[in-house]
Amino acid sequence: MPDWLNPRIAYEGLQEFFGTGGSVLIVIFIATFAMWTFIMERYSYYGFAHKPLIKRLKNEWVSREDHRSWRSRAIRDDLISQVKFRTDQNVGMIKTLVAIAPLLGLLGTVTGMIEVFDVMALSGSSNARLMAGGVFKATIPTMAGMVSALSGLFFSSQLDRRSKRETAKFADSLEVGE
Repeated sequence: MPDWLNPRIAYEGLQEFFGTGGSVLIVIFIATFAMWTFIMERYSYYGFAHKPLIKRLKNEWVSREDHRSWRSRAIRDDLISQVKFRTDQNVGMIKTLVAIAPLLGLLGTVTGMIEVFDVMALSGSSNARLMAGGVFKATIPTMAGMVSALSGLFFSSQLDRRSKRETAKFADSLEVGE
């Protein structure tokens, strides 16, 4: 078995990575985990719950005798709103977490640079070897924040488009009498 598949070695590597990136890296990890949890929730919704919801709401509309009155149009709008609510659920949170990830990376950069300035103040010089640790600590969270944002950006836009498409498709499928 390769070393990187060994759980103990993977755990130690992860601890070392978090140690080099500072405490902001843990916050980025938590935000990324939450973002991917919401992404997986959306895909599981579309895989398991969306079609039964659409079928139930369509049957509710078809079973109505009246499709022309003001009341029936209000009921139609309510059915469409239910689909929109369910398909939009957590998409805003995913977009927010995608937007926050680079900002958290920037926060890690700032904290790493503060560490560089602390080393410079304590040593009384601008020794490059002493500053290297802080600069390294500053770049790791930046990279992690950008990777997190980029990994979620495609899925957030894809889920947003799918939500709009599914809502429009459902609205078009409900016949309205003239």
